[in-house]
Amino acid sequence: MSDATPTPADLEAGEGSARTRRLGPGWQFVLLAWTLLVMLLCLNQQFTLRFFADVTLLDTEYFWLLLALLLPLAFVIYPARAGRGLDHVAWYDALLFLLSTGLALCWAWTARDSAASGWEYSAPDVAPKWMVWAAVLTWALVLEALRRAGGMALLIIMGVFSLFPVFAGSMPAPLTASSVSLFEAASYHVFSRESILGIPMRAFAELVIGFLVFGTALQYTGAGTFFINFAFAICGHYRGGAAKVAIFSSGLLGSMSGSVISNVLTTGTMTIPAMKRTGMKPATAGAVEACASTGAVLAPPVMGATAFIMAEFLDIGYAQVALAAAVPAVLYYFALFMQIDAHAARHGLVGLPRSELPKLGPVFREGWYFVFVIILLVVLLLVMKRENWAPWLATALLLVLNQLFSPQRWGKRELVLFLEGNGRVFVELVAILAGVGLLVGAFSLTGLTGTLTTELLFIAGDSALLLMLMGALTSFILGMGMTITACYIFLAVLLAPSLIKVGLDPLAVHMFIMYWGMVSFITPPVALAAFAAASIARAGPMETGLQAMKIGSIIYFVPFFFLMNPSLVLQGNLSDFAMHFSTAVLGVALVCCGLQGYLIGVGDLRRCKALEWPLRAALVVGGLMFVAPGGGLMPLTPWQMTAAAIAVTLPAVLLVRLLVARAR
Repeated sequence: MSDATPTPADLEAGEGSARTRRLGPGWQFVLLAWTLLVMLLCLNQQFTLRFFADVTLLDTEYFWLLLALLLPLAFVIYPARAGRGLDHVAWYDALLFLLSTGLALCWAWTARDSAASGWEYSAPDVAPKWMVWAAVLTWALVLEALRRAGGMALLIIMGVFSLFPVFAGSMPAPLTASSVSLFEAASYHVFSRESILGIPMRAFAELVIGFLVFGTALQYTGAGTFFINFAFAICGHYRGGAAKVAIFSSGLLGSMSGSVISNVLTTGTMTIPAMKRTGMKPATAGAVEACASTGAVLAPPVMGATAFIMAEFLDIGYAQVALAAAVPAVLYYFALFMQIDAHAARHGLVGLPRSELPKLGPVFREGWYFVFVIILLVVLLLVMKRENWAPWLATALLLVLNQLFSPQRWGKRELVLFLEGNGRVFVELVAILAGVGLLVGAFSLTGLTGTLTTELLFIAGDSALLLMLMGALTSFILGMGMTITACYIFLAVLLAPSLIKVGLDPLAVHMFIMYWGMVSFITPPVALAAFAAASIARAGPMETGLQAMKIGSIIYFVPFFFLMNPSLVLQGNLSDFAMHFSTAVLGVALVCCGLQGYLIGVGDLRRCKALEWPLRAALVVGGLMFVAPGGGLMPLTPWQMTAAAIAVTLPAVLLVRLLVARAR
């Protein structure tokens, strides 16, 4: 993909025009060299390789060195105004590059003195005056990098909240807190481990870099083509086969990359035309691909960057987060599959001819090592609990096997593309995560989180359901103007403590916030994934978004269910999980049949004539009752909920069978 076209990062940040520069040879060399240094620095820290002789870097020194290499490149890659200055780096951007590099190196050099002297609280009194002013300048540069990489909405939100400690004393209740001076706020933002170097940056430095490298290596070794061909060989000939290929291939590739828009642009170029060729409407084809790619954020083993930050917030291993996400991800993709199967049956959509499909044997022989690498990654993550090492070892094995067995071996060009692809993603994420860290730092400095938790509980009257609805609405609204990661961090600080305080499971709470933050990918008016797919399908963006809402509708309900009873995120005993998962699978199938108007194994509900819509409603309502786990916050026990669901759905199913049989 050339720099002249919108990149996945451009679309995920919410801007449809090109936002990145075409770098000349000199700046491209800097990007490649700095990216390689970042990888070596990360490897040195994770594996304790001692590249720096006998020097062992403090965490803060390591973080600031990463910022020195990556944050300044935001002023090189992203012009001051989108769509302008794409052909050259302006003099003032070069100046900002040098200035931010120098400041970050200065903070890396003084990190030990800062930690020993407690500069985050006392810098205005004990540090040289120029260093305090330099901290203010660093704060401003981080916000400007955030604006360029993440957009104006993020700048306004994070800028206001990062300044909040300065005027907190003059805010009305419940936002009032003790004010600090501008210099004290700047010192805390720059010298503490709670703001710029807070949870988002720590997650990036310790875990995210490795998984980004692994995802990029998969992309440039042809994993996308292998997964798509594998999916075509397995399910391309079944009814609605092209759409099922989209679900299968996007799920496989997305679970490795964790990127929604790049998934749409990678698999969608092959699956959407195939869906249209088998009779599917363009808007529906785009919606299927959008929904399948959105699951990238949900599906382990490699979820988006948000999952790693969640593990930092909860102070648990990433493997535990990935396991908790597994069941909701399975339910989501099962729902997509059932919707497509029912839709294909209702509309008579056939599969692709076997003669046009690749054979499974040759496909597997060409790309068997991708499966081997994924197995290694899963074992390292979930069995050996080596989250830090897993992506690096998997990437090393992938590159070795690719050079030994693939006809598409890497040369100089592929290596350059690999480094540049990683570098651009690193820069975007660092600019956003460092900027969003300012929000965490502001609330940490003022201690306002506890006060807001109390006030939210008072407003909701200690009602968990009302808090859940407030959280879902807020997550969705913020998700329209922020990246998923920024939205999640905002609500993990503000809302999650309130939900946890009413007795909800912490892991389920944080997963709930993440799920609702990504709903905007398929929900108009934003629907970035749907709009990206619509451009490939040549369909109306809003029509594609509405179809995506229908096809991916289960995503709106599952978060509430696992929050009410966390057995669906593997928090609880095994017997509860077995029952809830079994009823959830049945319920999801019934909901999909009701939404599409075709009962699998029975027939088209249009044959029920006047009773079609009442029967479809009964299937949807009864299906949701099956999915909703009893116990926990639910007023009914699991067995009572199941009995009520049977009472609603069984008569509807029997009546459908009778009416369809008569119509035949």
